[in-house]
Amino acid sequence: MEFLQLIKNRRSIRNFQEKEISQAIVDKLIEALLWAPSAGNLQSRKFYFVFNKETKKELAGAALGQDFIARAPLIVVGCSDNKIFWRYDQRGKNLYSICDVACSIENLMLVAYTEGLGSCWVGAFSEKKVVEILNLPRNLRPIVICPLGYPEKIPEPSPKVPKEKAIEIIK
Repeated sequence: MEFLQLIKNRRSIRNFQEKEISQAIVDKLIEALLWAPSAGNLQSRKFYFVFNKETKKELAGAALGQDFIARAPLIVVGCSDNKIFWRYDQRGKNLYSICDVACSIENLMLVAYTEGLGSCWVGAFSEKKVVEILNLPRNLRPIVICPLGYPEKIPEPSPKVPKEKAIEIIK
C-alpha cells in the first residue's frame, strides 16, 4: 500500500475484538515509538504498555468514563519528560517533549494499522488521576491514552477541513 493511502485509511477505533495482540506485534509497536524523531534527539518521552484489566478500567474512568478504552487489549499511555528543561527551558518542557510524544504515537498508530490493529488518540482525561493510577514520577506528564486492538468495525472517514482553509502557500 502506498504510504499516503495508509495514512488516509487509518481510522480512530473505539470498538475492539476480544483478541490478544501477539508479542511480535507489541515489539513492532515499541520499535515504532523509539524510532520517532525527537527534539535535539533527547527523546524526552516514556510509554506505559498497560495490559492489566483493572488498570485499564481505572484509566477509562480517568478518561471521563470513555469505557471503550478498558475494552482494548492494550493501552499505551504516552508521557512527556520535563527533564528536557535543562536544554530547552520552558519551550522544551511545554512544547518539544509533547511533540516528541505526538510523533511517537503517530508512528505507533500507523504501524498498528499495518498490523491490522485499530487505535484511537484519547486526550480527554484527568492528568492527576492518570499520574496516580500509574504512579508516575514528577518529571513525567501523561499526554495521551492510546487504546489498541483488533477493530470490530471500521468507521467511515471523518470530514476533513478543506485544504484552502488549512494551508497557506507563501511564494
